[in-house]
Amino acid sequence: MAARTTVLVVTVFALLVGLSGCGSDSSRQEGDSAPARVRATPDGLTLDGKPWWPVGFNAYQLGTDWSVNVGCGAEVDLDDYFAALPPGALTRFNLYSSFALDKHTGLLNFEPLDRVFEAAGRHEQLVLPVLAGGSGDCEDGRFKERDFYVDGWRSKATPVAPSRDHLTYAKWTETAVSRWRDEPSVVGWELIGEPEPGICGKSCDWQRRVCPADAPAVLRSFFDRAGAHLRSFDDSRPIFSGLVGGDQCGIAGDGYLEVGRSDGIDVLDFHDYSSTTDPNPEPQGSDLSARIDQARRLGKPLVVNEIGVEAGSCLSLGTRARRVDAAMSRRREAGAAGALLWSFVPDPRTSECTYDIGPHDPAWDVVRARVSRFEG
Repeated sequence: MAARTTVLVVTVFALLVGLSGCGSDSSRQEGDSAPARVRATPDGLTLDGKPWWPVGFNAYQLGTDWSVNVGCGAEVDLDDYFAALPPGALTRFNLYSSFALDKHTGLLNFEPLDRVFEAAGRHEQLVLPVLAGGSGDCEDGRFKERDFYVDGWRSKATPVAPSRDHLTYAKWTETAVSRWRDEPSVVGWELIGEPEPGICGKSCDWQRRVCPADAPAVLRSFFDRAGAHLRSFDDSRPIFSGLVGGDQCGIAGDGYLEVGRSDGIDVLDFHDYSSTTDPNPEPQGSDLSARIDQARRLGKPLVVNEIGVEAGSCLSLGTRARRVDAAMSRRREAGAAGALLWSFVPDPRTSECTYDIGPHDPAWDVVRARVSRFEG
C-alpha cells in the first residue's frame, strides 16, 4: 500500500557526474557486488545459508529529513527504531529519488538516505529498499501509467534546474544500486511498489483507470528489462516484485503467472489488508492460496510484504496485535515465505482508525516473538 499521506515533490535534480560522493568505486566492474546474504529458492528464502522466514515492518518514511528534503511523513529516530528491532528482522522502506533531493539547493543530497543504511549497519539490521512507487505517493504525486513501463522508465524525467539535466528512473536505479549495493543490511531490491500499467483518463482513481489489453505483456517486459538493468549493477541480490497480488491491471488471473515468469523477478509479493471500515480492503480479486500455487509452479518464493490491520479508534491495539499474529501463522501455514506489517510510523494517529503502528505498539512484541521463533 502506498503511503497514506501523498507528498508532492518537485523532482529537481542536479548533474550526477562530478558531485562529491555520488559515484561508485571506479576500480570495480559494473555488476560486481558483494556476495548476497539472502537467496531465493523454490522452498523459500535463506539468510547466510540458513532457512529464513523474514518478519518485520514496513517503515516507508525512514529517509525523511526535514532539514534536507520534503520527505514523506514524520522524521524517524533511526537509532531508536533499529535498536528496538530483534536481530534478523526485516524493514522494507522507500529508497525513492525524491528523498535524495535537497529542497534548499535543488541538488542531490544523499545524506538522509546514507543515514538509514548507516543506522541499519550499526544495529546489524536488514532492509529491503523500494526504488519507486507505482502510485507516485512520496514522489511527484503522479500515478505511473502504461507509458512509464513501456519506455518512460528509461527516457522521461523532470528537467533539472539550473542545468536542465535529466534523471530518469533507470538512472536512479543505477545511482542507488551502485551506491548502496555493498551495504550488508541490503537483502535485495524492489523495482516498483505496486506497479500497475493502467491508463488515466480524467482521473487516476483506480475505479476510473483503463487497463489496456496488453497490460500483462507490458509489465512482463518492464521486469525483464528493468531487472536486467538493475542486475548490471548488482548481480547477486534477489529482486522482489512488489506486486499487490489481486486483480490489479496486468496481474489479474494468469497475468500474475505471466509477469512472475520474468527473469527480473526472484521473489513474488502479496499485500494483505483487513479493515473495520472498508468492506473489501484486500486486493480486489485476491486469493493468496492461488498466488502461492502459481509461485510454486514458477519455482519462486512468495512473501506477504504488507499485512495491514486497522486499529486506534476502531480497534484496540492489543486486539490488532493478536490478529496480525494469527495472520502471520495462517500465511506461514499456507506456504508464504515471510510477512511484514504495515506500517511503522513514529507518530501514530491513535484517535483515528489507521494502519499506523507506533513505537510502543504491542505489534512489536509479535514481531520480536516471531523473529525468535522463525530464526533459522
